[in-house]
Amino acid sequence: MLIIHSGDCSKRRMVYQWFFIIKFMCLLCFVAGQNSSNTQPLDYRYACLDQTSVPPSTTYQTNLDDLISSLSSDSATSNGFGNGTSGIDENMVYGLYLCRGDVNTSLCHSCVQNSSILLKQHCPNTASAILWYPFCLLRYSNQNFFGNLTLTPRIPMFDATQNFTSAGEFDSDARVLMNGLIQMGSEEPLMFGTHMFNINGTQRRYGWVQCSRDITTEECRTCLSNMLEDVENCCEEKKVWRVFSPSCIVMYETQPFFLNGTSEPTPQQDEDGDNRRWLIIVIISVSGVVVVALLSISTYYFWCLKWKKDKQAIQEDGLNSMFSQDQTDKEESMNADLPMMPLSTILKSTNNFSDEHKLGKGGFGPVYKGVLPDGRQIAVKRLSKTSVQGVEEFKNEVILIAKLQHRNLVRLLACCIEQNEKLLVYEFMPNSSLDFHLFDMEKGEHLEWKNRLNIINGIAKGLLYLHEDSRLRVIHRDLKASNILLDHEMNPKISDFGLARTFGGDQKQANTIRVVGTYGYMAPEYAMEGLFSVKSDVFSFGVLLLEIISGKRSSKFYLSDQGQSLLIYAWNLWCERKGLELMDPIIEKSCVRSEVLKCMHIGLLCVQEDAADRPKMSSVVHMLASDTVSLSVPTRPAFSVGRAVTERECSSNTSMHYSVNEATVSEVIPR
Repeated sequence: MLIIHSGDCSKRRMVYQWFFIIKFMCLLCFVAGQNSSNTQPLDYRYACLDQTSVPPSTTYQTNLDDLISSLSSDSATSNGFGNGTSGIDENMVYGLYLCRGDVNTSLCHSCVQNSSILLKQHCPNTASAILWYPFCLLRYSNQNFFGNLTLTPRIPMFDATQNFTSAGEFDSDARVLMNGLIQMGSEEPLMFGTHMFNINGTQRRYGWVQCSRDITTEECRTCLSNMLEDVENCCEEKKVWRVFSPSCIVMYETQPFFLNGTSEPTPQQDEDGDNRRWLIIVIISVSGVVVVALLSISTYYFWCLKWKKDKQAIQEDGLNSMFSQDQTDKEESMNADLPMMPLSTILKSTNNFSDEHKLGKGGFGPVYKGVLPDGRQIAVKRLSKTSVQGVEEFKNEVILIAKLQHRNLVRLLACCIEQNEKLLVYEFMPNSSLDFHLFDMEKGEHLEWKNRLNIINGIAKGLLYLHEDSRLRVIHRDLKASNILLDHEMNPKISDFGLARTFGGDQKQANTIRVVGTYGYMAPEYAMEGLFSVKSDVFSFGVLLLEIISGKRSSKFYLSDQGQSLLIYAWNLWCERKGLELMDPIIEKSCVRSEVLKCMHIGLLCVQEDAADRPKMSSVVHMLASDTVSLSVPTRPAFSVGRAVTERECSSNTSMHYSVNEATVSEVIPR
């Protein structure tokens, strides 16, 4: 930093500055030269797997050489993965290479070449071996291992000097991220994923997962999860660790190590290669110093001239500059943690958020349709500038959605935080939202019972994933028809996680002073006391299920001639054994009545007043899927909204019988 003093700027000061700059450059060159002579080879791990004392035949060794040569040649043109065989019968050898998902073809090829040399050095006369190099994996065997999930040998690596400063850091933050990264990475085409995140909001950590592409997505998740469990035994207290197995790799570090597909120096172990690498570093460093020096001198002269002209103006400009830089630093720090899309791209795709591109308006702002240069359609959620959602809530929403991947959840593609805009970019759903079809007489005609049942099942599975299967225990808190989007095949996808809340492993319930959601869908304990749990979402699902059956909007039902809520209306019909009267007349011809009654029964179980009585989503999914499951008897739903009505209990000592398509469905009424 240059410190400006009052008075004239002297040439002598500039000479002193150049003297120190040149001295610093010489020192840098000396240090770099010293380092180049002491460079250590890149770290790697290997395992010679053949346990027999009899070396392979000469024919096998020849086949192995041919195969490794073939794999090395293939890596020069492939997308980072290849396997093959050489020979026949007992002399057949199987081989495979896997390059890191962020390296280019040149670096992949070089890595495979170096790995083959190292394997020959460390595992001579061995029928099976594997080597993990910094940028690739090379493996061969006399047994066919293609497509087989292989968890051993497991090789942990960690930096013994890098311990967590506080116990439990990995448990509280990193495990959640790594589990989410495992879910996301295993479903990518390359079975590879990376992420940068913050520990306690201040310390950056970098996660990495990758699987061999000859195994399935489910096997990939199993492999990565097993590697993560190994961390408890080897590296849980370490800030830097890597765990390798033949089928997958998990890494966790404090410094960025992603290459993003850019060209990096080829990992060579010879001295000439190391010297060249250090020479490049020296040249770049010295060039950087020169540029900085020139900029500093220019800035120095500028400030001197301005100081003479107007001291007050300089001070104000300095304050503005500091403020601007502070804002830039904050935004860059935040953006590094999120998938980003330039604002210019979004503006072009939505025609500057024109009205003809507007899809609708949600609780936090409007949603626009966009078309990217490659032809992909997107939906852009533009948060209102007056929205109460702050940057932290926005970050929470984006990071959360990025971790969650399920066929019944809307996929987040990117986000944007530029020029006071906060934007979320989603995959585009061509059939809009469920309420667009369900509560419209014309469009509802195309929503037959088969479609509605598929939508019910999809919502239930998506919600189950959020509650239990994602390992994050996410509570949506605003599940409603307008937050259920439909793809081109009318499959449902749950959207809008801006109100989501993530729980730890054992936390069952939380309290909030800020109740957010939509009345008509909110559970009574949440609306009145601010208490929410997974059972709050179950209540909302029950309301949504009854809406899908009836084709009626719950929030406006009390305004109808019935003078009561949809829940109480459904309950009274159930008690009077007239459950089918709740059914939307549009689906009368297409429905299976036993399925309608079962869904109505499940809906009433979900909206019971006592949260403890409501089923979990795992039970709901099971009940929907089974034709023989025994359903418990629902109790009266939670409070109704509207004119005073007589809330009745069902008559005692009675059973309901509905004859549907020559089948009888019996429901027992409570005593």
